[in-house]
Amino acid sequence: MKTVTLTNRDGATYLVDPRKPLLDSLHDQGVDLPYGCKYGGCITCAAKLIDGEVHQKAQVALNNRQLNDGYVILCVARPLTNITLEIGVESHDKLYRNPFLDPLAAHELKADIATPKEV
Repeated sequence: MKTVTLTNRDGATYLVDPRKPLLDSLHDQGVDLPYGCKYGGCITCAAKLIDGEVHQKAQVALNNRQLNDGYVILCVARPLTNITLEIGVESHDKLYRNPFLDPLAAHELKADIATPKEV
């Protein structure tokens, strides 16, 4: 079992099974979180990882900038260590940005998007 601490929920802590996605583990314990696709393809269940490590290779929704800013996709993320999260919309301060006002640089995109394919 791993411990999840929610900083913006008065430091509430939960024991979770590292074999299950965080969204499911927290939902089973009464934490109501938004979600959309449940396969890592949208950012509805995004949260900010403040401390610890997760495995979330199945996610496809986050770009490099969002990953570097600490975002995780709860429907696919599994804790590798005890973790601290900030959940809900209050964690989304750096999740979104207007690509027309502030476009992503090539290093912020995923590699398969930033590098042209060979023809």
